[in-house]
Amino acid sequence: MSPILQIKNITKRYGGLTAVNDVSFDVNKGEILSVIGPNGAGKSTLFKLISSFVPATSGEVIFNGERISSLAPHKVARMGVVRTFQETTIFRSMTVRENIIVSHHLRSKASLLGFFLGTKQAKEDEDAFAASADDIVDFLGLQAIRNELASNLPQGHLRALGMAIGLATDPKVILLDEPFAGMNHDETMKMVALVRRLRDERGVTVLLVEHDMPAVMKISDRIVCINFGQKIAEGTPQEIRENEQVIEAYLGSEDAAIGM
Repeated sequence: MSPILQIKNITKRYGGLTAVNDVSFDVNKGEILSVIGPNGAGKSTLFKLISSFVPATSGEVIFNGERISSLAPHKVARMGVVRTFQETTIFRSMTVRENIIVSHHLRSKASLLGFFLGTKQAKEDEDAFAASADDIVDFLGLQAIRNELASNLPQGHLRALGMAIGLATDPKVILLDEPFAGMNHDETMKMVALVRRLRDERGVTVLLVEHDMPAVMKISDRIVCINFGQKIAEGTPQEIRENEQVIEAYLGSEDAAIGM
Protein backbone atom coordinates (compact mmCIF):
# COMPACT_ATOMS: atom_id res chain seq x y z
CA MET A 1 0.00 0.00 0.00
CA SER A 2 1.11 3.55 -0.69
CA PRO A 3 0.50 6.40 1.77
CA ILE A 4 -2.25 8.79 0.79
CA LEU A 5 -1.72 10.89 3.94
CA GLN A 6 1.55 11.56 5.75
CA ILE A 7 1.80 13.21 9.16
CA LYS A 8 5.38 14.37 9.60
CA ASN A 9 6.74 15.49 12.99
CA ILE A 10 3.57 17.46 13.72
CA THR A 11 3.66 19.57 16.88
CA LYS A 12 1.15 21.95 18.43
CA ARG A 13 1.92 24.18 21.40
CA TYR A 14 -0.50 26.48 23.22
CA GLY A 15 1.77 28.74 25.23
CA GLY A 16 3.60 26.45 27.64
CA LEU A 17 1.34 23.46 26.90
CA THR A 18 2.39 20.99 24.20
CA ALA A 19 -0.83 19.31 23.04
CA VAL A 20 0.78 17.26 20.23
CA ASN A 21 4.49 16.56 20.28
CA ASP A 22 6.46 15.48 17.18
CA VAL A 23 3.92 12.91 15.95
CA SER A 24 4.59 11.07 12.68
CA PHE A 25 2.72 8.29 10.87
CA ASP A 26 1.41 7.41 7.41
CA VAL A 27 -2.14 6.53 6.40
CA ASN A 28 -2.17 4.08 3.51
CA LYS A 29 -4.66 4.39 0.67
CA GLY A 30 -7.70 2.21 1.28
CA GLU A 31 -7.09 1.38 4.94
CA ILE A 32 -8.94 2.06 8.16
CA LEU A 33 -6.52 3.53 10.71
CA SER A 34 -7.61 4.41 14.25
CA VAL A 35 -6.00 6.90 16.63
CA ILE A 36 -6.50 5.98 20.27
CA GLY A 37 -5.32 7.28 23.63
CA PRO A 38 -6.60 8.21 27.08
CA ASN A 39 -8.68 11.33 27.63
CA GLY A 40 -6.55 14.44 27.11
CA ALA A 41 -3.93 12.55 25.07
CA GLY A 42 -4.14 15.01 22.15
CA LYS A 43 -6.31 13.03 19.72
CA SER A 44 -8.80 15.79 18.91
CA THR A 45 -6.01 18.34 18.48
CA LEU A 46 -4.25 15.95 16.11
CA PHE A 47 -7.44 15.71 14.02
CA LYS A 48 -7.69 19.50 13.92
CA LEU A 49 -4.08 19.70 12.72
CA ILE A 50 -4.60 17.11 9.98
CA SER A 51 -7.74 18.87 8.69
CA SER A 52 -6.09 22.32 9.03
CA PHE A 53 -8.62 23.64 11.55
CA VAL A 54 -5.67 24.75 13.68
CA PRO A 55 -2.17 25.65 12.42
CA ALA A 56 0.77 23.47 13.42
CA THR A 57 3.59 24.93 15.50
CA SER A 58 5.95 22.74 13.47
CA GLY A 59 5.81 19.74 11.18
CA GLU A 60 3.54 19.19 8.20
CA VAL A 61 0.72 17.13 6.72
CA ILE A 62 1.11 15.77 3.18
CA PHE A 63 -1.86 14.59 1.09
CA ASN A 64 -1.13 12.83 -2.21
CA GLY A 65 2.34 14.36 -2.21
CA GLU A 66 1.11 17.93 -1.57
CA ARG A 67 1.54 19.89 1.65
CA ILE A 68 -1.90 20.79 3.04
CA SER A 69 -1.05 21.93 6.58
CA SER A 70 -0.80 25.59 5.54
CA LEU A 71 -4.10 25.66 3.65
CA ALA A 72 -7.51 26.89 4.79
CA PRO A 73 -9.83 24.11 6.05
CA HIS A 74 -12.30 24.49 3.18
CA LYS A 75 -9.49 24.11 0.64
CA VAL A 76 -8.29 20.94 2.39
CA ALA A 77 -11.86 19.59 2.32
CA ARG A 78 -12.24 20.48 -1.36
CA MET A 79 -9.05 18.53 -2.10
CA GLY A 80 -10.61 15.46 -0.47
CA VAL A 81 -9.58 15.39 3.22
CA VAL A 82 -12.87 15.78 5.09
CA ARG A 83 -13.50 15.80 8.82
CA THR A 84 -16.71 14.95 10.63
CA PHE A 85 -17.33 16.24 14.14
CA GLN A 86 -18.14 14.81 17.57
CA GLU A 87 -20.92 17.36 17.89
CA THR A 88 -22.63 16.33 14.65
CA THR A 89 -22.89 19.48 12.54
CA ILE A 90 -26.35 19.43 11.00
CA PHE A 91 -29.30 21.70 10.31
CA ARG A 92 -31.81 20.35 12.80
CA SER A 93 -34.79 22.09 11.17
CA MET A 94 -34.09 20.35 7.84
CA THR A 95 -34.86 16.78 6.82
CA VAL A 96 -32.17 14.15 6.40
CA ARG A 97 -32.27 14.48 2.60
CA GLU A 98 -32.18 18.29 2.73
CA ASN A 99 -29.13 18.20 5.02
CA ILE A 100 -27.30 15.97 2.56
CA ILE A 101 -28.22 18.16 -0.43
CA VAL A 102 -27.00 21.32 1.31
CA SER A 103 -23.73 19.59 2.22
CA HIS A 104 -22.75 19.35 -1.46
CA HIS A 105 -21.87 23.08 -1.51
CA LEU A 106 -18.12 22.41 -1.78
CA ARG A 107 -18.79 20.77 -5.16
CA SER A 108 -20.80 23.70 -6.59
CA LYS A 109 -19.81 24.94 -10.04
CA ALA A 110 -22.30 27.80 -9.94
CA SER A 111 -21.62 30.91 -7.86
CA LEU A 112 -23.77 32.07 -4.96
CA LEU A 113 -25.21 34.74 -7.27
CA GLY A 114 -25.92 32.02 -9.83
CA PHE A 115 -28.02 30.11 -7.29
CA PHE A 116 -29.83 33.32 -6.38
CA LEU A 117 -30.62 34.06 -10.03
CA GLY A 118 -31.41 30.47 -10.93
CA THR A 119 -28.87 30.15 -13.74
CA LYS A 120 -28.55 27.06 -15.93
CA GLN A 121 -25.39 25.99 -14.08
CA ALA A 122 -27.12 26.42 -10.73
CA LYS A 123 -30.04 24.26 -11.91
CA GLU A 124 -27.62 21.58 -13.11
CA ASP A 125 -25.85 21.67 -9.73
CA GLU A 126 -29.15 21.36 -7.86
CA ASP A 127 -30.24 18.37 -9.96
CA ALA A 128 -26.84 16.66 -9.53
CA PHE A 129 -26.81 17.26 -5.77
CA ALA A 130 -30.34 15.89 -5.38
CA ALA A 131 -29.40 12.74 -7.32
CA SER A 132 -26.21 12.35 -5.28
CA ALA A 133 -28.14 12.81 -2.02
CA ASP A 134 -30.57 10.05 -3.02
CA ASP A 135 -27.61 7.79 -3.85
CA ILE A 136 -26.04 8.46 -0.42
CA VAL A 137 -29.38 7.83 1.34
CA ASP A 138 -29.63 4.47 -0.43
CA PHE A 139 -25.99 3.57 0.24
CA LEU A 140 -26.27 4.24 3.97
CA GLY A 141 -29.69 2.62 4.30
CA LEU A 142 -31.43 5.81 5.39
CA GLN A 143 -34.48 5.47 3.13
CA ALA A 144 -36.90 5.12 6.04
CA ILE A 145 -35.81 8.45 7.57
CA ARG A 146 -34.97 10.46 4.45
CA ASN A 147 -37.85 12.91 5.08
CA GLU A 148 -37.49 12.95 8.89
CA LEU A 149 -36.43 16.19 10.56
CA ALA A 150 -32.88 15.91 11.89
CA SER A 151 -34.06 17.22 15.27
CA ASN A 152 -36.11 14.03 15.71
CA LEU A 153 -33.29 11.54 15.08
CA PRO A 154 -31.82 9.23 17.74
CA GLN A 155 -28.06 9.10 18.30
CA GLY A 156 -27.33 6.26 15.87
CA HIS A 157 -29.14 7.95 12.99
CA LEU A 158 -27.48 11.29 13.80
CA ARG A 159 -24.07 9.62 13.44
CA ALA A 160 -25.13 8.08 10.14
CA LEU A 161 -26.33 11.50 8.95
CA GLY A 162 -22.96 12.97 9.95
CA MET A 163 -21.29 10.37 7.75
CA ALA A 164 -23.72 11.16 4.91
CA ILE A 165 -22.82 14.84 5.17
CA GLY A 166 -19.15 13.90 4.92
CA LEU A 167 -19.83 11.67 1.89
CA ALA A 168 -21.59 14.56 0.12
CA THR A 169 -18.23 16.33 -0.20
CA ASP A 170 -16.79 13.39 -2.21
CA PRO A 171 -13.91 12.65 0.20
CA LYS A 172 -10.76 10.70 -0.59
CA VAL A 173 -9.90 10.54 3.13
CA ILE A 174 -12.57 10.92 5.80
CA LEU A 175 -11.68 11.75 9.40
CA LEU A 176 -14.32 10.37 11.75
CA ASP A 177 -14.30 11.92 15.21
CA GLU A 178 -15.74 9.37 17.68
CA PRO A 179 -18.27 7.83 15.25
CA PHE A 180 -19.47 5.29 17.86
CA ALA A 181 -19.90 7.70 20.79
CA GLY A 182 -23.16 7.37 22.71
CA MET A 183 -24.29 4.24 20.87
CA ASN A 184 -25.48 0.93 22.25
CA HIS A 185 -23.90 -2.32 21.05
CA ASP A 186 -26.30 -2.90 18.14
CA GLU A 187 -25.96 0.68 16.90
CA THR A 188 -22.17 0.43 17.14
CA MET A 189 -22.07 -2.77 15.10
CA LYS A 190 -24.26 -1.18 12.40
CA MET A 191 -21.93 1.83 12.27
CA VAL A 192 -18.86 -0.44 12.11
CA ALA A 193 -20.44 -2.14 9.08
CA LEU A 194 -21.17 1.25 7.48
CA VAL A 195 -17.58 2.43 7.92
CA ARG A 196 -16.30 -0.78 6.35
CA ARG A 197 -18.66 -0.38 3.40
CA LEU A 198 -17.48 3.20 3.00
CA ARG A 199 -13.96 1.87 2.51
CA ASP A 200 -14.79 -1.32 0.61
CA GLU A 201 -17.47 -0.02 -1.77
CA ARG A 202 -16.64 3.69 -2.10
CA GLY A 203 -12.86 3.44 -1.86
CA VAL A 204 -12.64 6.06 0.89
CA THR A 205 -9.63 5.89 3.21
CA VAL A 206 -10.74 6.17 6.85
CA LEU A 207 -8.91 7.77 9.77
CA LEU A 208 -10.84 7.73 13.02
CA VAL A 209 -10.50 8.77 16.65
CA GLU A 210 -12.48 6.61 19.03
CA HIS A 211 -12.76 5.60 22.72
CA ASP A 212 -14.75 2.40 22.11
CA MET A 213 -11.86 -0.07 22.15
CA PRO A 214 -13.79 -3.23 21.19
CA ALA A 215 -15.09 -1.39 18.11
CA VAL A 216 -11.60 -0.05 17.31
CA MET A 217 -10.07 -3.52 17.56
CA LYS A 218 -12.80 -4.93 15.32
CA ILE A 219 -12.66 -2.31 12.57
CA SER A 220 -9.01 -1.20 12.30
CA ASP A 221 -6.31 -2.34 9.90
CA ARG A 222 -3.78 -0.44 11.99
CA ILE A 223 -3.84 1.62 15.17
CA VAL A 224 -1.76 4.57 16.38
CA CYS A 225 -1.75 5.22 20.13
CA ILE A 226 -0.79 8.59 21.58
CA ASN A 227 -0.37 9.63 25.20
CA PHE A 228 0.45 13.08 26.57
CA GLY A 229 0.68 14.29 22.97
CA GLN A 230 3.30 11.75 21.89
CA LYS A 231 2.99 8.63 19.76
CA ILE A 232 3.81 5.63 21.93
CA ALA A 233 2.78 2.76 19.64
CA GLU A 234 1.73 1.88 16.10
CA GLY A 235 0.71 -1.49 14.71
CA THR A 236 -2.03 -4.01 14.06
CA PRO A 237 -4.82 -4.49 16.60
CA GLN A 238 -3.05 -7.59 17.92
CA GLU A 239 0.24 -5.72 18.31
CA ILE A 240 -1.51 -2.87 20.13
CA ARG A 241 -3.30 -5.30 22.47
CA GLU A 242 0.07 -6.74 23.50
CA ASN A 243 1.96 -3.44 23.75
CA GLU A 244 3.00 -2.73 27.34
CA GLN A 245 3.15 1.02 26.86
CA VAL A 246 -0.42 1.04 25.58
CA ILE A 247 -1.60 -1.09 28.51
CA GLU A 248 0.15 1.24 30.93
CA ALA A 249 -1.33 4.32 29.22
CA TYR A 250 -4.80 2.91 29.83
CA LEU A 251 -3.94 2.49 33.53
CA GLY A 252 -2.83 -0.85 32.73
CA SER A 253 -4.37 -3.27 34.73
CA GLU A 254 -7.82 -3.33 33.11
CA ASP A 255 -7.56 -5.56 30.08
CA ALA A 256 -11.13 -4.64 29.09
CA ALA A 257 -10.07 -1.01 28.64
CA ILE A 258 -8.25 -1.87 25.42
CA GLY A 259 -10.69 -4.45 24.17
CA MET A 260 -9.00 -7.63 25.39
